[in-house]
Amino acid sequence: MRNLTIIGIGYVGLVTGACLSEIGHHVTCIDVDSTRVDMLKKGHSPFYEPGLEDLLKRNIKKGTLQFTTDYKVGLAHAEVIYITVDTPIKEDGSADLTYVNHVANEIAVHVTKDVIVVIKSTVPVGTNKFIKEFIQTKVKDPTIRIEVISNPEFLREGSAIEDTFKGDRIIIGYENEQAAAVIEDINKRFHIPIMKTNLYSAEMIKYAANSFLAMKISFMNEIANVCEKLGGNVDEIARGIGLDSRIGKQFLQAGVGYGGSCFPKDTAALLQIADQAGYHFEMLETVINVNHKQPVRIVEKAKNRFSTLKDKKIALLGLAFKPNTDDIRNAPSLAISEQFLSEGAQVFAYDPIAMEKAKSILSNKVVLTSNIDETLLGADLAVIVTEWSEFKELPLTIFAELMKTPIIFDGRNCFPLDETSHYNIEYHSTGRPVIGEIDIN
Repeated sequence: MRNLTIIGIGYVGLVTGACLSEIGHHVTCIDVDSTRVDMLKKGHSPFYEPGLEDLLKRNIKKGTLQFTTDYKVGLAHAEVIYITVDTPIKEDGSADLTYVNHVANEIAVHVTKDVIVVIKSTVPVGTNKFIKEFIQTKVKDPTIRIEVISNPEFLREGSAIEDTFKGDRIIIGYENEQAAAVIEDINKRFHIPIMKTNLYSAEMIKYAANSFLAMKISFMNEIANVCEKLGGNVDEIARGIGLDSRIGKQFLQAGVGYGGSCFPKDTAALLQIADQAGYHFEMLETVINVNHKQPVRIVEKAKNRFSTLKDKKIALLGLAFKPNTDDIRNAPSLAISEQFLSEGAQVFAYDPIAMEKAKSILSNKVVLTSNIDETLLGADLAVIVTEWSEFKELPLTIFAELMKTPIIFDGRNCFPLDETSHYNIEYHSTGRPVIGEIDIN
């Protein structure tokens, strides 16, 4: 068991702390938000993530996981300090390192012995080296030795616990062999392949991985858009190319685009990193542009179907950017709802988990409903934005029973085409043929 400290109890920090305590380490988590810390001390997570609260409660009870707002207390026994604070995007697309720099300063002020600082926050190339030098020059006792490790996270919201225990790899970027060996030892109980690199490569791996996955999504969305012109079926194409081992089956799902905090932020940051290095990353720029346009395409298609959307009731099913999370940051639902409102439509929206988060972000013109039936009742058009199981398992008869005109625009291809053909509905999906036709006159 090692004494570990996590600084920043956001998504990455909390999941990391809970999982490290689960495999036997003593973990202290520090955050400046006292309300959040008080909530966590009771075993309640400030965000939705399957399985997380069970981990919190179990390890709090065992005494291997604790929370504090006090840096002095939190760093008193730390052998390894993890920086997991947010690195939000600036207006120019670059990563804002304000929180990382603040934490580095706090470490320098409070550390009393040799420590290893592990940066899990997604940071531009060169940040780890800078942070090491920054802390080392500011520590009160110049004999204290600081080592820094780059240990990027690859957690998917909604499956972060599984990703931690069953991940593909753990990346350790280092300068000092001994420090790298310590971090390898800490992680060995996860039984996941460990790859060690230099600091610069580790920092770039995270950006490259997320940007590549974003590229696959935008590529398939472009293929879907072509299919709609030519009559192809993007699902069949995805299966066909996914069987090629060089391509793989994952991230070939066409839809309304990617969202969340990671892909939009990391693609923009990598584009900015390349620009600062004097290189124009044209492919990545196109990936971002395609994703910006993809959500509103569904509104354009709806407008073509109805001629005008003015005063039409739109039932929006799903607000979170993906299932099993309450995160609506950069969610396609935001652009879609705004575009419908700009066309004069009335938007009624429902999400199984993200309703509370939506209240502070969505336009107040969007009517947030309490269930699916209320959302669909009397609607002219239903738009599926998030592929929640609750939506995918809906009996298709419900659309015909509740809606004024049972026309569905499925932004996530939730239903098989052969299934939709058996019901009195008109079904538009992404990159697939339209099924059925409803008289709207």
